[in-house]
Parts: sequence; structure tokens; C-alpha cells
Amino acid sequence: MSLAATPRTDGACALAAPRRAWRQRLASGKLAAGLLIGALAAVSTLGASHSALAAGPLDVRIGFVSPLSGDYANYGRDLQNGVQLALDEANAQNLKIGEQTAHFELVPIDDRSDPRLGVQAAATLANQGVNAVVGHFNSGSAIPASRVYESAGIPMISPAATNPVITSQGFANTFMVIANDAQNAGIAGAWAVDVMKAKRVAIIDDRTAFGQGEADVFERAVREHGGNVVAREFAESVASDFGPQLAKIKAADADLLYFGGLAHQGAALAKQMKTRSMNAQFVGGGGVANTDFTQGAGAAAEGAMAWEYGRPLAQLPEGPRFEQAYKARFGTDVLAYAPFGYDAAWAAIHAMVNAKSANPEVYRSALKALAFDGVTGRIAFEPDGSRKNGASTLWQVKKGMWVPVTTRGG
Repeated sequence: MSLAATPRTDGACALAAPRRAWRQRLASGKLAAGLLIGALAAVSTLGASHSALAAGPLDVRIGFVSPLSGDYANYGRDLQNGVQLALDEANAQNLKIGEQTAHFELVPIDDRSDPRLGVQAAATLANQGVNAVVGHFNSGSAIPASRVYESAGIPMISPAATNPVITSQGFANTFMVIANDAQNAGIAGAWAVDVMKAKRVAIIDDRTAFGQGEADVFERAVREHGGNVVAREFAESVASDFGPQLAKIKAADADLLYFGGLAHQGAALAKQMKTRSMNAQFVGGGGVANTDFTQGAGAAAEGAMAWEYGRPLAQLPEGPRFEQAYKARFGTDVLAYAPFGYDAAWAAIHAMVNAKSANPEVYRSALKALAFDGVTGRIAFEPDGSRKNGASTLWQVKKGMWVPVTTRGG
């Protein structure tokens, strides 16, 4: 989901004063409260003043970073809609954080899947003192941005970025509500050998932190299960011509081709495989099993497979309700990761309510200990912040539609 060429970024340098943002907000809040209490004391008692203050709303700002323009904007808008739906529902419930009714506001920033812009977005949100961040979409942006949030002490909850590096850095403020590549691509690699009985496996990735990362895990799992990788190719994430790579793969007589990248490139790859009369089974990783692929690939989509994160919404208790609410609110169907965006937002909300505070220094421990039933299943975190028991589902295109075949994990 992202550019692999992640720039070296020091989170402390990205922020002018990363850890001062919250202290400044708290200090200014205390000063304002003191002035107001002083004014009220002229006409009332201190107790009455305190009650009046406690009754006021608590503004909670949830940062959000994703591509909202450019090639991946459809994924970004889908994610944003999922987060917004969660905040809308929370506001309608008049939830209380401590003694105050909370009002949740979304603060979105477009990073165009660019690591440099992702770091800038993280610095902006940290300096604004947001209460939590849901993001980023792509791993190449999420990895360097996570360093900024760690320096600022603000939790980042990833709804879509899946490279295991994100939660393996030893940070206290990094969480995932989605299975990581070690889970999803690892399952795919084992399945290719043990179930599909593939004898000659080929791999293409888009050289992003996401695509290359899951392709690496897939290859490792294939080899660990005794499989034979006959070709490992790559194309840049903006490429549309796979001729040179497919020529090598066809010459290697591969019987299964795994693609690490997103749907629009996967569709082009599937079409070009059909044009070259290749019989290898196409298998995509995360971000392929959606309508972008079936519409882009056309007739060549038939029979294609992909391992996608999570369980089918239709098989989850809250899935159908979420799909209906999403379409009613935004006038379109769920594309891919909106349910994870929804659950990421609710993870932050539940932690704040449980801790009775929107201050990250207070609610972080509640977030680490969190366990609740979300749209995508049971949400709970491992000690490193990755999701416990992440699930993966194998999908296949049948009569132009993605149909679930089997689910592993979860």
C-alpha cells in the first residue's frame, strides 16, 4: 500500500516540540478554567462554578491520515467514511468521558500515499495536539509517521497499513486493528503449497513497503513448506506494463503467480496474463479482492483468487448492519477497509470512555488492555500493539463476483 523508499526520518526532528503539544493544551486549559472560575465566583459559589464547567462538552479530535487524492484516493475515502461513521454514532449516543459529554471531531489530512507527506501530516496532527490518530493507509507512510506519534505520545491505530515493522519497533503508541502481513501472506504461502499443491511458484510485487513486504512473507512461507519459487519479479507501483516480467514467468513454467500490490495493478496483470495465454493461477494479496479488480480486469478476472484481511462482513454479527448504515450514510458500497477504520475509531473511543480521559497519557493503558466486539470481530491487542488473532479470507472471482472460499485464523 505504499512506497518502499521510506525516507530516514527522526520523529523528534519532525516536531518542533513533540511532547509539549499536550502539555500546552493542558496548561492553556487550566489557565482558561481558572479565569472562568474567578469570574463566576463574583456571582456564585466555587461549587456551582465547578458544576457548570463539568457540564460543558468535551471536544475530542481524532486525526486521520490517508490518500484522499491521487491513485489511491478511493481507498482513502472508503477508510475516512468508516471512521466518520463511528464518530457520528458515538456523538449520537452522547457518550461521557469522565463527567463531560464528548463531542468527537474528525481531522483528516491527505498524504497521497507519500512517506514524506505522511511524516508532515503526523507532525501537523501532533503539534495540534489531537487526542488520537487513525491511519495511515499505506505502510511506507505509516512506518516513519509512527516515529513522530511515538515522540509526541499520541496513539496511532492502523486500520490498513499491515507491514509487521509497524508494531515491531517497540513503540508504546502504535496499534493495529487489522491482521498484519506475517499473518495474511504467511497463510497464503502455506496454502499455496499445502492445499493448492503448487509446484512452481512465481511472485511479482509493486516494490512498496506493503507489496514487497507481503511478497517477502509469502515467499518465505512457500519455502518453509517445501515449495519451489521459480521466479521473483517486481514492477514499480505506477507501472502498467508487465510484459518483461510475464515473459520470464511464462518461460519458468510457473503454475501459480502471487501478486503483492493493489487491485488496479493486479487487474492489469491478470489481463496481460490472459493475453499471453498463461495458465498460472493468479493469487493476489491484500487490497485485491474488490470491485476495482473485477471492473479493471473484465473477463480476465474470472477464476482469480486473493487472500484478504479479515472475515467476510456477511459472516460477522455486525457486518450486515454496518454495510447498510454505510450505504445509507454515504450512498455507496464498502470498498475495502472501511470496517477496519470504523473499528479503529471505536477502539480509541472505548479506551477514552473506560479511562474517563481523552488524554493519551491517561487512556493509553486502557487502549492496551482493550477488548470489545467490533464489526470485524473481536478487537484486542498483543503486547506490541498488533491485533490478536487476525483472520484472513481466501476469495475467488466467480461469474464476475468475489466469493469467499475459506477463512483461516481469527
